[in-house]
Amino acid sequence: MKKILLLIALTISISTAQANDLFEFLESGGQQAKEAPADTAELITLEPKESEMYPKVSPDGNYLLTLTGKSKNYWISRRAIQNGDPLNTVTDDLAALGTVAWFGNNVSFLSSRTGSLGLWQKPADGEGLMRRAKELTGKLKDITLLKDGSMIATRLIMHGHDKHMQKRHLDNFNNWEIAGTHGYIVHITADGSEKRLSEGFQPAISPDGKRIVFSMPIGRSIHLFIMDIDGKNLAELSDVRSIDVQPTWSPNGQWIVFTSNRSHADMRGGKKNQWDIWAVTYEGKQLTQLTFNRARDGAPSVANDGSVYFHSDRKINKALMAVHQVSGHVERFHIWKVKLPQ
Repeated sequence: MKKILLLIALTISISTAQANDLFEFLESGGQQAKEAPADTAELITLEPKESEMYPKVSPDGNYLLTLTGKSKNYWISRRAIQNGDPLNTVTDDLAALGTVAWFGNNVSFLSSRTGSLGLWQKPADGEGLMRRAKELTGKLKDITLLKDGSMIATRLIMHGHDKHMQKRHLDNFNNWEIAGTHGYIVHITADGSEKRLSEGFQPAISPDGKRIVFSMPIGRSIHLFIMDIDGKNLAELSDVRSIDVQPTWSPNGQWIVFTSNRSHADMRGGKKNQWDIWAVTYEGKQLTQLTFNRARDGAPSVANDGSVYFHSDRKINKALMAVHQVSGHVERFHIWKVKLPQ
């Protein structure tokens, strides 16, 4: 079950047999909440015997990309943002499943389909040619392709087998800790040269392209940091005893939305963490908790209207099943949404 996180984070080529093992937890869904949602979250996607995770809102706000799994088949699907209905399969390339990102009307993802690692692009509607945008080397994740052809990414440096990290890597929901690696935020230019900007991982670029927010380990905690696109003016956004990860920007650049266990942090065992969606301004003000459910809420993505889409393994009651005209077993991850503060 834990191995799915290696695919999502390492984004390296793997075999079909390995991939089936990595995606077992999409079939099981993990631990479930025992009570109804305590917030105003709205369920968006619900299909029988299917999981939807890691939503990504399109730049025009009309579509969602989701990591979808059903009956041991896995793919990236494009969905209508209004109701979550699937429109088309973008790719079923196993190496791409944890690395997909929007680039205009196209989708970019890592793939080793030609035998070497590369960043590929194709139209989000599935029609048209798939092109290699850049050939890459080593272990990379969290890639964002910039308009000038350069990239911001996390470079993973292997440093042996870290037993302490492995003990903390107990939560299937966790896609940020990779045993035996250390992450650095890097800028890779169009000609392939690379500059290390900071320690850390999961960089997110501001809408104006001027800032990067990212996560960095501080002792047992993981805090949010912000810096200029060139690595200058580093500042810490969060400094409490918590794990703050998966940061993303609101389209207007005012809010940073992230996943955190700060409402109930279990920094030693990890089994009692409560994962919720939080928001804070880029100046570190107006910290706001957006979700309150005991389930695992994570991987936020923000639309133009202030809706925050996220995945969760919340309990699905009969009323929700009736609304979505679904019956049978649905205790899995699905996409929900809440609103940012006004």
